[in-house]
Amino acid sequence: MEIQLHREETGEGKPLILLHGNGEDGTYFRGQMEAFSHKYRVIAVDTRGHGKSPRGTAPFSLGQFTEDLKDFLDEMGIEKGIFLGFSDGGNIALMFALKYPSRVEALIVNGANLNPAGMKRSVLLPIELEYGMTSLLAPFSRKARRKRELLGLMVKEPYIAPEELKKISVPVLVIAGTDDMIKEEHTRQIAASLPGGELKLIRGSHFVARDNSRDFNLAVSEFLDKQEV
Repeated sequence: MEIQLHREETGEGKPLILLHGNGEDGTYFRGQMEAFSHKYRVIAVDTRGHGKSPRGTAPFSLGQFTEDLKDFLDEMGIEKGIFLGFSDGGNIALMFALKYPSRVEALIVNGANLNPAGMKRSVLLPIELEYGMTSLLAPFSRKARRKRELLGLMVKEPYIAPEELKKISVPVLVIAGTDDMIKEEHTRQIAASLPGGELKLIRGSHFVARDNSRDFNLAVSEFLDKQEV
């Protein structure tokens, strides 16, 4: 393994792996760590180049992050887990389930998207403009290069065909905020494309897990209890 990902861990039981979004780290899930530790071994992972995880030299892409996750699980001796991914973490969770289906027991994907166009135009346009600006500054500024890498993830990725999701046979809870930055019809398409997909819209923005953790955690708990995992 090229790098060692940082993690925060609490609780015992089946592994519940928490995957944060772009530019964040595992502390995003403060409202989930303690809440789920009574039943699960909760592990919040910092993605490559985020939080306390090193950047390394490998490509900075969702595909690489998916491989990093597989390596992390191997290193931890975790054969199978439940994955809760937010935003880019949700995209990674879907990509991981497609590539390593035997390692996944259930998925919760929150604010995920299959392609950049899944974001509302009012959100994507400023990201595209900032990506263009940081691309111009990148040769002269380390900070701009770092920002360009993060923005590039949102401008260029992911690209998951809806029909690909038919291969994911495990139960999947698809959660989004009622005022999410992902288009509601896009979120509905994700849920409808998954054989075991279930949709839940929760009052709030893209950041419902943080800002409305009570309702978010309740929805996740009900889903997991129903699956008996």
